[in-house]
Order: sequence, then structure tokens, then C-alpha cells
Amino acid sequence: MAARSPAMESIQCFERKKTAMAVTYYKHGKGLIKINGYPIELVEPEILRFKAVEPILLLGCHRFNGVDMRIRVKGGGHTSQIYAIRQSITKALVAYYQKFVDEQQKKEIKDILVRYDKTLLVTDPRWCKPKKFGGRGARARF
Repeated sequence: MAARSPAMESIQCFERKKTAMAVTYYKHGKGLIKINGYPIELVEPEILRFKAVEPILLLGCHRFNGVDMRIRVKGGGHTSQIYAIRQSITKALVAYYQKFVDEQQKKEIKDILVRYDKTLLVTDPRWCKPKKFGGRGARARF
């Protein structure tokens, strides 16, 4: 079997937070990180930009230099989208290291992320319950 070319080394990973869904396409490249076609440095709102960049700051830029990330996000509000983005970035990085690099470095990355914040790797399962008939909301009754 022939060796893999760097162009074939790609991972697609998705993550949800409430109704926001982010899909990350992670492949060999020049170090570009784009969200819906815009560089990650231009993420709005500016206050939440730090949350989107958090995994990169935690793990160091050297782990992201040789790869491109294209992230598509839709649904939900600003905060939910940012949390979905940061989770999909970390999950894609862990999957890339597991599949194409080695298990030891993947374990180091996971340990760093879990020590800082468990929600970087583990999905938050809470959802808003839908309104039911016979009341004002999901649980309230007349």
C-alpha cells in the first residue's frame, strides 16, 4: 500500500450546543483557520472571540501551523455558536492526532484540555424543552 499524501489527511468533525451546529473540516495546509469564510481573528462579538481562540492558546500555535480548518456554523445564538466552534476545533484536533499522528501526543492534548475545561471535549446535553398544550410553557399548567 502506498504512503498517504498530505492532501488525503483530513478529518471532518461536528459539534452541537443547544441549536447551534458547527462542522469543522480539518486538513493539511498552511495554518488557516476560517469560520464561515472569515478568519478567526474577525469573529464577532469581540468579547466571545477569546472563547473561540481558547483551544489554540491552550495547546500552542505549533500544533495548528501545518493544518487548515474550515468551520461552518449555523443556528442558535452568538454564545452557542462560539461554544460549538471551540468544541468542534478541539474534537477535530484530537481525531487528527489519533488517526494520523500518534496515540501518545493525542493523550497529552486530551489531558491538557480536560485539566483546563472538560466542556472542550464533552458535549453539554441540555436543551430547551418544547412547549406543550394546556399551558404557557414546557411545564407550566393553567
